[in-house]
Amino acid sequence: MTERLPSPQLLLRINTLRDRALAADSLNALAFSMANDAYSLLQYHQALVLALQGEQAELLCVSGLAKPAEDSPYLVWLKRAGRWLNQQLDGNQPVWLARADLDPPADINDGWAEWWPAGLWCVPLHNRAGQRLGLVLFLLDAPPPAPLPELLSSLWQTWSYCWQALDSKRRLPRWNASRSKLLIGLGVLLLLLLIPVRQTVLAPAEIVSREAQIISSPIDGVIKQMHVRPNQQVETGSLLFTLDETTLRNRAEVLSKGVAVADAELLAASQRAFDNPQSKGELTLLNGRAQQSRAELAAVKAQLARTQVHAPKAGIAVYSDPNDWLGKPVSTGERILQVADPAQPAMRIQLAVADAIALEPGAKVTLFLTAYPLTPLHGEVLETSYQAHPSDEGVSSYRLLASIEGEPENARLGLHGTAKLYGERVLLGYYLLRRPLAAVRAWTGW
Repeated sequence: MTERLPSPQLLLRINTLRDRALAADSLNALAFSMANDAYSLLQYHQALVLALQGEQAELLCVSGLAKPAEDSPYLVWLKRAGRWLNQQLDGNQPVWLARADLDPPADINDGWAEWWPAGLWCVPLHNRAGQRLGLVLFLLDAPPPAPLPELLSSLWQTWSYCWQALDSKRRLPRWNASRSKLLIGLGVLLLLLLIPVRQTVLAPAEIVSREAQIISSPIDGVIKQMHVRPNQQVETGSLLFTLDETTLRNRAEVLSKGVAVADAELLAASQRAFDNPQSKGELTLLNGRAQQSRAELAAVKAQLARTQVHAPKAGIAVYSDPNDWLGKPVSTGERILQVADPAQPAMRIQLAVADAIALEPGAKVTLFLTAYPLTPLHGEVLETSYQAHPSDEGVSSYRLLASIEGEPENARLGLHGTAKLYGERVLLGYYLLRRPLAAVRAWTGW
């Protein structure tokens, strides 16, 4: 009796699956082919491809899905089920597993009853050394009929070969380090750490004027009008801004009437003093009241004169926006704007406390402006603040002022950038470990 041969169509399908596996250019592409292309042979409910890394099982592909959502309850359960199934397989041959013949844990059993059919065909894939690389799970109602398992053995070997070839591309070659190599490498590293380098630090910076005078409000009041625009050139005596005069003028009018009344009372008392000795005693009191009224009127007129603020010197008006000040109440001494000399630019640097290094006046500074990154400005540190204060961003920082060499065209007031400050020369090891050592000492107190 002759043995029945497999159909040519079946052999062609298996050969096609092998060709597709060999054509895969990545492990994910291979997993997609394994999960979807074998449906014509096995007619499974679902196929799963799991990669094994130690005891962990990573899902690579699910049939019918381009990219599985890892936060779904099914895939979260599948990671636990994959680890349990890997422990149930002893050899490297495909195994049919039925839920009725196994005793899975409660959580695995509940998920199997909800999402999987009665059984599954587990196909382990391994490398030449026998190390298991992954699992292919076919969810079926019954084991595959003979002689299909024997015919598919060549397909499993092709998948294993392709998996090993593609997985080796992602791994870095291991370096077999002998003791002599380790000592040589350690010696080279120590020599590198002894190389002297220039200590540097980066900090945000802004171009300001070395000769800038703050213009503040001379009295309490409300800003009525800003007469200059931001960055406008002003001359000595130019009107900068005015305060609202309504309250002061009304008060001046009332005091003027009060002065007139006091003068009238003093005049009447003086006329009565010729024939009434009692009126002579009132002259001193009425004269004092008249002088008091005149003094109050003079004080109000002096305040009226101070409602118009003029530029004390020539320069550029530096402030944000006129609309930010119109109608805003201000108090005496509150900063309104600056009059800066654009011919004397400088760098104002905010050096964070965490990045601070030893800097002395004369240390070199290079400023890379955001608007002109290809034309850096050079200068030297002129002065540093003694104490650190919070910057506009809320970072505790030291304020440094540095000069700008030459007369660069790009040194416009208000431009921002990043300043690179150069300190003393130190060893490369200290340069790399300075901040970690400072953090360790602050944490340990040693």
